[in-house]
This record gives sequence, structure tokens and C-alpha cells, in this order.
Amino acid sequence: MDRSKEEFLEQFGADYGYPAAPRGVDEMRAADFKRLEGTVYLDHAGATLYSEAQMANVVKDLTSNVYGNPHSQSDSSMAATDLVTAARHQVLKYFNASPRDYKCIFTSGATAALKLVGECFPWSRESCYMYTMENHNSVLGIREYALRKGATVLAVDVEEDGDLENNHGSPSPSMFKISRHSNQRRGDNVLSHSCQNGSLSAISGNNWNLFAFPSECNFSGQKFNLNLVKLIKEGKIVELPSSQQGQWMVLIDAAKGCATEPPNLGVYPADFVVCSFYKIFGYPTGLGALIVKNEAASLLNKTYFSGGTVAASIADIDFAKQRKNIEQVLEDGTISFLSIASLRHGFKIIDMLTTSAIARHTASLATYVRKKMLEMKHNNKKNVCIIYGQQASKVADLKMSPTITFNLKREDGTWFGYREVEKLASLSGIHLRTGCFCNPGACAKYLGLSHSDLVSNFEAGHVCWDDNDVIKGKPTGAVRISFGYISTYQDAEEFLKFLESSFLSKPIASNNGYTLNMNMLNLVDNRSQQVVPDVRLKSIIIYPVKSCQGFSVQSWPLTTGGLKYDREWLLQGSGGEILTQKRVPELGSIRTLINLELGKLFVESPKRKDKLQISLLENLTHLTAEVDVYGQRYEVESYDDKVNTWFSEAIGRHCTFVRCSNSKKRSCTFAGKNGRLCRDTRSKLSFVNEGQLLLISEQSVSDLNSRLSSSNGNGKQQMLVDAMRFRPNIVISGSMPYDEDNWKELCIGEACFTVKCPFPLKSLDKRDSVCAHN
Repeated sequence: MDRSKEEFLEQFGADYGYPAAPRGVDEMRAADFKRLEGTVYLDHAGATLYSEAQMANVVKDLTSNVYGNPHSQSDSSMAATDLVTAARHQVLKYFNASPRDYKCIFTSGATAALKLVGECFPWSRESCYMYTMENHNSVLGIREYALRKGATVLAVDVEEDGDLENNHGSPSPSMFKISRHSNQRRGDNVLSHSCQNGSLSAISGNNWNLFAFPSECNFSGQKFNLNLVKLIKEGKIVELPSSQQGQWMVLIDAAKGCATEPPNLGVYPADFVVCSFYKIFGYPTGLGALIVKNEAASLLNKTYFSGGTVAASIADIDFAKQRKNIEQVLEDGTISFLSIASLRHGFKIIDMLTTSAIARHTASLATYVRKKMLEMKHNNKKNVCIIYGQQASKVADLKMSPTITFNLKREDGTWFGYREVEKLASLSGIHLRTGCFCNPGACAKYLGLSHSDLVSNFEAGHVCWDDNDVIKGKPTGAVRISFGYISTYQDAEEFLKFLESSFLSKPIASNNGYTLNMNMLNLVDNRSQQVVPDVRLKSIIIYPVKSCQGFSVQSWPLTTGGLKYDREWLLQGSGGEILTQKRVPELGSIRTLINLELGKLFVESPKRKDKLQISLLENLTHLTAEVDVYGQRYEVESYDDKVNTWFSEAIGRHCTFVRCSNSKKRSCTFAGKNGRLCRDTRSKLSFVNEGQLLLISEQSVSDLNSRLSSSNGNGKQQMLVDAMRFRPNIVISGSMPYDEDNWKELCIGEACFTVKCPFPLKSLDKRDSVCAHN
């Protein structure tokens, strides 16, 4: 056992790994999660993973028993009915909800449960729907039902003066401060008194209001104090005359929090709680529940009726009578009874481990990783990781969420885009989540995005799940990792190593002593012979395989051939032709990454489940004849059939993967003063088209897009060109458009470059095809 793990266990050994359970986490991982070998799965907030033993039990159950449609009286139907009834009780037990007080309504998921509440809630013109800013879109969507019925809608921020240690004492209104955002109301109705100034009052005792909040924010991992339930229901958040005390109901979205800390309804009697079971134990998907208090269920106004929800109906007249059973009224059609039958096999795992032990286990990992992330510093002592949420400062609190949401900064203070982080993580076998996670309120709050920022970003083309991760210098989303009951210390360590190797600035040894680094950038203008001020290096990108995706780095070694390993490999077709994206678009989906410490090239394709690993130091014996690349001759080394088959399947055609022989790289040629081609025998080229490096300016690309848009007179929207379209090695920012055409010399640290061939970006117009520097 290495020293770092020993130190981890010294601090967290009593909480990590389920020491009191029949099997520890390492034993469970080895026996029941064999498919995770070589994979670091850190998206348990998105979906936790089912175990192989769990699925074996599900299959054995379904193949050994006959379960029929529960809307019948046959033996198989009664068997299914018994399982459904038992499952309802098991769900209520999980939330410590008495069957005398609560009912379990099965839905297709937490979202469907929230939709059911919104559709059936007794909204009126005097109603108020109040929700915390940190809420999932599925909770925000309820406001559409409220607004259509003339109710007032109000978003609020809830601040807690006490800490989580005081949650279980006598709740006091002084524990919380509620600050409201703008009121929302459709039509010319006057705001109801129940929402004025953010107060939880009502003008009569007959109108019903709803307050919604998550037990745990799915963006930040912030845990909400459940004492809110009693205080809101009792109208004690804001003291008002008893004549104005309204009828408030409380909804808790437990989809995120229920995997480690399900709301205890025996202590915090909320009216509605929603959950999805795949968040708890991975399978089944498409199944959730609404846990509803009996009094609240009796107020829900169900309009639609279906099979199973009515006691009697007549086809040709307006006659239908609902069943009296709450579950039957609210569950439309035949419920997913086979999925419900599978729940017990998932709960068996949770019961063996206990939710309290799962909470401690996951918190120990999150606490450890959070502390290590906050300790990461660049060479200039600036933080690498910016962590969001109130827990960021409480690094030793084991009551914290198993979720860490963050963004990463470069040494110069600019942001790494979250999509860049996600792509690099994927190439390293790390599964995480990026974006806003369908939580726009929390996203805007923690990233400091104003309404104008959000609208401007949308107008600039940014939508959910796109690649616009940084706009006008601000992140549009974040990176999230989340631990689950089966996460291990090794997962945590692999993630931390990934951050250190990919984003932490540190010197890298190179063959000639020079390293391209994201620090001081010096430019000399060719006309004025003066140093160009205010220009900064935005990105360094390496493209190991010609025409395939590259990856960004903080620093990278230089050789006589330019950036080490840049465009050192390519693919040949069956006829010996060089394959590029123009000829084979599938090349653009192949992702690459080089790990210098491991000495390996990693390659990934959406058409291959396995990742290809190629040693950088491998001695290849299959030397081919020289190949022609755009009029230049190269001597190349080829790979075996296994590698060639991998690439052939990735692009859908036969091909050969070859590497440029280091000893046979061609010399760099450029136009001299007299216009004749000159040869620089000291500088070598790999499979690049022109010079060793391609530099591009963000301002030049922005101007090009402006000209493309203005020249488009047919009324159709012009597709914007991204700087990455040109496949540059160096992206700079801060200069005037096309100033780079006049630059004579570029110095990055101790490495200096001469500008040999300006790229004619300024001369491009809409008639030109914007080609890539392959």
C-alpha cells in the first residue's frame, strides 16, 4: 500500500469502504463491477451503476416467476400485485414515511412525479408557487401550470445562518433568511399577498400555495436544511398575523439527495417528495415515485382518466367515476410492474450497506479530493481549481455532499473550457459530467452570470449540450464529479492524477532544452520592429495524428521538428493515398491524447468501444517505402494488423497507420527575400502542410465571421467559423485583426520562432472554402 493511501485511511478509515458491512467496497468492486476495469466512473449524480449480482438476481427472478398485468385477478396478476404492494411499502420505509400518513405513487421518474404535482395541484389566482433558485428545470417547469391558472410565481434564495450541525434541533425562523427575485405573473392580475416581499402568507385559509426545494442541489451539492419543511408549513419564516396565515404545502426534490441521505419524512413531514430509482442503485431506469401525504393527495385535481384509474365509465355519455384508492387514481394505465418487481434487488444492496454508511463513504472520498484540488497551484502559486458551493471551505466536513462542481484556470487566469476538460477526461477513461446539469438558477448564481449574460449567450448560439463553454471570458457551465456507493480510493487518485498531468503548469523536459509554455509571450512587429503589447497565449494544441482531433496542453516540449509528436502519424488508404478529413470526415471524430509520463498515445473513436494505446517508444520493424505527402517524400514506419484493424473499423474503410521516421523528417522550406525557396536544414517537418506551427488570432477569426455575415445577402444565417476549424497549434488573443501578418518574431519563454508564411485569413470571403491545416 502506497503512503498516500495510508494517509487517506488514517483520516477516513472508519468511514471509507464499509468496515461494518459483510463485504468491503474493494471486494464488491472486484466481484460485481468487473466492467469498470480501466474505467473511472464519476457521474453517480447523473446515474449510479447497477451491480452484476443485482442484475443476475433480477434475471433469475423474472425467468423463474410469472408476473401478469396487475389489473386482473389471475394468479400471475395477483403475484405482480403482491410485489407492487410490497415495493410501495419498501419505498415508504426508505423515506421513513408511515403508510398511515403517506402513499407511494409510481411514475416514470422524478420528472414525471413533478409534472403530476404541477398538473393536479389546486392552483388559483390567490396561489403562490415559490421555489429556490437552486432547482432542477423539472421543478421550474411546474410554474407553467401555476402561471396559466393565474397564480404568482416567485424564485427565492435561502440563506442559512446556522450550520448543518444544528439541523436536528428545534427549528427557528432565525435560522434562515429568504430573499426574493422578481415576481412572475401572467395577465394583469395583482400580485397575491402570499408572495409579496417574499413572505409566506396568504389572504385566506382556502387558497393553496406550494414551496419547492431540493434536498441536495444537483449542481453544487449544497444540502438544504430540512427544517424548512416545518417552518414553511407553519408560516414561521416571516411572522404575520394569524388571520393571514395561509395554507402552504412543501415539495422536496430528492432525486439527487436520496442516494446518500433520503429525507426522513417521520421528522420532516413534507407533502410531496419525488425520486428516481436509477439514482439510488442504477436499475431500473424509467421508474420513479411520488411520495405524497394523504391530506395533500386528497387535494390533487386529476382531470384525465385512463385504464385502471376509474371504477366505472360509459363510452357515449359524460359519466366516469374515479376509484377511491389514491394510487390507482394517480397512476395512469398499467404501471411498469416488471421494473417495480426489480426494486427489491436494488434495495437489498442498500439495506446491506445502509444509507448512513454510504453517505460517510462517499463523503470521505469527496472530502479528500476537494482538499487536494484546493491545494493544487500553478507555478505562479495561483489556484488551478475553482470549486462552487458553500462546502468549498468546509473541506473536513463529512456531512458534505459526494458532489464536487468546479472549473479550471490556466496560469494566466483564463479558463479552461469544460468541454475541453470532458474530452481529455474521456480519453483518460474518466467519466464525468459538464454543463449546467439542467439547473439554470444554480449555474447562473455560482458562475456569476447575469440575465443579460444568459440572453447574450443564447443569442450567440449557446444552448444546452453544445461546445460553447467559454463566452466573453466567462464559463457558461462547469465540470461535475460525483461519487457513489461503489466508488473507490483508486477512482479518486486517478482523477487527481488526471488533473495534475493535464492542467497543472509545470516544467517539462525536452530534447533540446526548450518547452513551449503558457507564460510570457513576446511578439515583434515586422514593420515597427517593436514588441507587441497586451497579446496573450490562449491555447497550445497538439495533433498527433494528421486530420484527427487534437488536445490542449499547458506546456509541451519542443524538438527540431516543432512540437514534439505533433502530426507524427497519419493514415493511408488502400491505394497509398493520404487520408484527410476532406476525404474521410470520420477522422474528425477520432480523439487523441498523449501522456508523456506514461509514454503512450491514446486514441478513441465513437465507433470503437475499446481505446487504443500505442507506445511512443515502440521500436517498429516494419519499414515501408517512402510515401508522398503533398509532393514531399517521407520514410515511415508501419504498425501491425491489430492497430490497422482498429483504425479501419473507426473510419469505415481499409487503412494503414504509419509514423514518420524521426531520422527522415524533411527540412523546412520558406520564401526568402528574393522570392526563391530557401531550406532551413536545422528545422525538420513531420506530416504538416507548411511550417512547423500554425498560429491564429481570435480577433482575426472574429473579423472573418463578421465579414462572412455581412456578405451573406440571401437572408440565410451564415455558419460561424471557429478558430479550431483551422487546426492551429497556437491560438492568441488581444491583438488587432490580422496584425499577425506583420509579425516577424514570436517568443514563448526561451523558445523563439520566425514567421515564415503568413496565412491569408484577411483575404478569405464567403466564396472560399475554409480549409484546415491538417
